[in-house]
Amino acid sequence: MDAFTVSLLLIASVVASSILARMSPFVLPLPFVQIALGALIASVFDFQVHLDPSTFLLFLAPLLFLDGWRTPKDGLLRDKGTIAALAFGLVIFTVIGAGYFIHWMIPAMPLAVAFALASAISPTDAVAVSAIVARVPVAKRLVHILEGESLLNDASGLVCMRFAIAAAATGYFSITQAFGAFLWVATGGICIGTLVAFLATRGKDWASRRFGEETGSQILISLLIPFGAYILAERVEASGILAAVASGIVMSYEELAGRASATTRLQRTAVWNALQFAGNGVIFVLLGEQLPTIVSGAADVVQETDHAGQLWLIGYVLAIVLALLVLRALWVWGTLGLMLLRRQDSDERFQTPTWRVVAAASLAGVRGAVTLAGVFALPLTLNDGSPFPARDLAIFLAAGVIVVSLIAANLGLPYVLAGVTALPEPMRQREEDDARIAAARAAIEAIEQRLQNMPPSQRPVDLQMEIAARVMELYRQRLENRIKTGTNTDLARSMSEIERELHLIAIRAERAELYRVAHDNNLPEELTSQLIREVDLLESRFSTL
Repeated sequence: MDAFTVSLLLIASVVASSILARMSPFVLPLPFVQIALGALIASVFDFQVHLDPSTFLLFLAPLLFLDGWRTPKDGLLRDKGTIAALAFGLVIFTVIGAGYFIHWMIPAMPLAVAFALASAISPTDAVAVSAIVARVPVAKRLVHILEGESLLNDASGLVCMRFAIAAAATGYFSITQAFGAFLWVATGGICIGTLVAFLATRGKDWASRRFGEETGSQILISLLIPFGAYILAERVEASGILAAVASGIVMSYEELAGRASATTRLQRTAVWNALQFAGNGVIFVLLGEQLPTIVSGAADVVQETDHAGQLWLIGYVLAIVLALLVLRALWVWGTLGLMLLRRQDSDERFQTPTWRVVAAASLAGVRGAVTLAGVFALPLTLNDGSPFPARDLAIFLAAGVIVVSLIAANLGLPYVLAGVTALPEPMRQREEDDARIAAARAAIEAIEQRLQNMPPSQRPVDLQMEIAARVMELYRQRLENRIKTGTNTDLARSMSEIERELHLIAIRAERAELYRVAHDNNLPEELTSQLIREVDLLESRFSTL
């Protein structure tokens, strides 16, 4: 089967899995459905994809770029100590602890391969965590910490895996050489990713100012940046993963500068949402497609030990997940304890971390697409041409860890957080109110300035004044409501929700009427598309408030 047909089949499988997940009477995580669908396709159609292992890490470049782009930077900077402890310290702690544990439990797996597997299962998945905590009350600050951890531990875990693979392939490891190589891999990847994104964004901004902005090219540039950063970094033996993350962070600051048009931002967001959905989905469908072969190969490796039988594979997965939970809980408890000890004399007061906080942070360490793509990147052969030891077993164990961690988080987090209400964030609400008030005042001033500078030759002046007064009245009402309810954030939020709901009702009715008129052949198709697009853009504005 050619590459084009395979690509179409994989994308169609991702779409089908989404429909099946929504049709299911049970709340099933989408990755479960995708894995099952991939396995079904492989067994029914005898379908198998053969990809070079390095392809999977390249596959990760746009996903990590998007993580760096969309992760809130204010949360990263505010909780940088906690995030760094989780993203770097916990990864190393997990690699060492889980690596030795896996090798002790499965002697047939060499220590270097066990370290490579531990490196692959150390990163957490922010998308999976966000989907789970959306159904339970969790403080926004904890969510931001988990997202920041996921952004950085993707890179640190995959860099550790790179050295573990090198040790497994060559049979040699030097801590001194590894430390020196790590410095270059990390700093080189970050610098290259930053430089590529900076030059690309500055170049497109210059071209837009001189020759106008073209939305299609703007979107294509954003798609090319992570691949360019990744490939260039890998060419100089730096970390392509870190380069992709760094370029995404630079892109986020470019987005905050507001140089792109509203149309570009809307369409670019839609394209990247689709790419993220397809990228994550394809990885899990590929896992399901290769699952029968992986289980067979893993069982062959297990037969080399005294624990023969496929049931032992499930036991290994459960033991590894338990070990990861224990390691994570110990690190979270120790890290929070040290932070509280340091800050006990400061003006900021923290409560002693309860078992609920530690348990929630531990269960929220869900593994996802990064773990899967990382373990798939294990080479097929060693430097001497012999098969890479225990590769199928490592892939199976990583896949099992993903599934069990998702189940544990779905079942455990609601129980751990039962009866806990999300902490209010009055400061953030006040900042939102201040920003909306300032925006309304700026809009009124801009309209007044436009009227003052209006050339006398423009007609009809009275009509323009009437329209301007009508627009300014809307902003004055919004401004007055915000100021009057500024001390009552609940009332302000309720008024905003009511206004948003009424706008959406009116917009949807308008669109339905446009479709009805067009269906009766009373409106040209081109004009229908134009009007519907205007309504869609307006709805997107109110849907994202």
